[in-house]
Amino acid sequence: MQYPTATGTFVSEQNRVLRNTYLMLSLTMIPTVIGAFIGMSINFSFMAQHPVMGGLLMFGAMMGMMFAVTALKDSVWGILALLGFTLLAGIFLGPILQVALHLRNGAQLVAMAAGGTGIIFFTLATIATVTKRDFSFMGKFLFIGLVLLIVASLANMFFQIPALSLTISAIAVLIFSAYILFDVSRIVNGGETNYVMATLGLYLNIYNLFISLLQLLMAFSGERD
Repeated sequence: MQYPTATGTFVSEQNRVLRNTYLMLSLTMIPTVIGAFIGMSINFSFMAQHPVMGGLLMFGAMMGMMFAVTALKDSVWGILALLGFTLLAGIFLGPILQVALHLRNGAQLVAMAAGGTGIIFFTLATIATVTKRDFSFMGKFLFIGLVLLIVASLANMFFQIPALSLTISAIAVLIFSAYILFDVSRIVNGGETNYVMATLGLYLNIYNLFISLLQLLMAFSGERD
């Protein structure tokens, strides 16, 4: 008769967390898409006229919802808060989608950004899962890079420098791609055991990666009338 070993129990638990995370991640796409359709129907003229205030309000609302998810992560309310957060995130895609879809090839660019995001995610997630390599050493560098990226993004709300915006988007693609590798590795190797928080982390990576790719595609491939 065979008894479960500590190693076997650990692997089983991490597989469960990873499976639940991917399931939740797929579910978050539903409120995101619904929110995006709502966002595209909203008049964001206030944000266009006051980009700094609008950007700060958006940032504050997203941070508030993230804190709610974190506080409720160990209950069913955490799942509801996460779905609410993704609905709000979808709504906040409204402004960039409105700009993109006013381009002649806007729908194609959105599809390309979504496809590129999916390819990057599945490739890096597969590498982290199959190799089971511990990428935790990247954590400190990624955190510093993320802080600098946020500071640069907030500063550019005031200066509105196109070249800086493109640089920020390009760096964001690299940082959030690396974060996918880092976050999936943490789940596989037992660094993250709460699937609500694991889903939140991966969702933010995908969300920001999509936005950054779309901004780059609009800048270099957008066809204006």
